[in-house]
Formats: sequence, C-alpha cells, structure tokens
Amino acid sequence: MIQIPNNWAPLLISGIKDAIAYHEQLLRSETLRQREDYEEHLVQLSQFFEYLKAEYKKVEEQAGIALDRLV
Repeated sequence: MIQIPNNWAPLLISGIKDAIAYHEQLLRSETLRQREDYEEHLVQLSQFFEYLKAEYKKVEEQAGIALDRLV
C-alpha cells in the first residue's frame, strides 16, 4: 500500500482532475491516432478520480482544503 502524506492529497486530486481535462480535450482532436487507447485511459482516470475523492474525504480536515474547492 502506498502511503501519501495528507498535505499532498490536494495536489493528487488536482493533478488527476487536470489529467482528465487534458484527455477530454485530446479526444476532441481530429488527428488523434489510437483513439480507443486514449478513451480507455480516460475511463481509468475517471474511475481513479472517484476513488481518490472518496479517500480524500477521509483526510479532508487534515489536508486543510475542502474537496469542494478542489473539484
């Protein structure tokens, strides 16, 4: 199991949120090759994001930033 300090949790949430936004924009590109791979990756990122949000709620107070402000 990976142990991540609570004060880094907001950065993790923010980074995955940004990755999802990037991949959503990327999928709008008409020149994208291997679109299926990117679509699958976006699904996995989205699932991971939902998991992270649930885990973040457990340490939200220690992290110091409300989840609602991050998403």
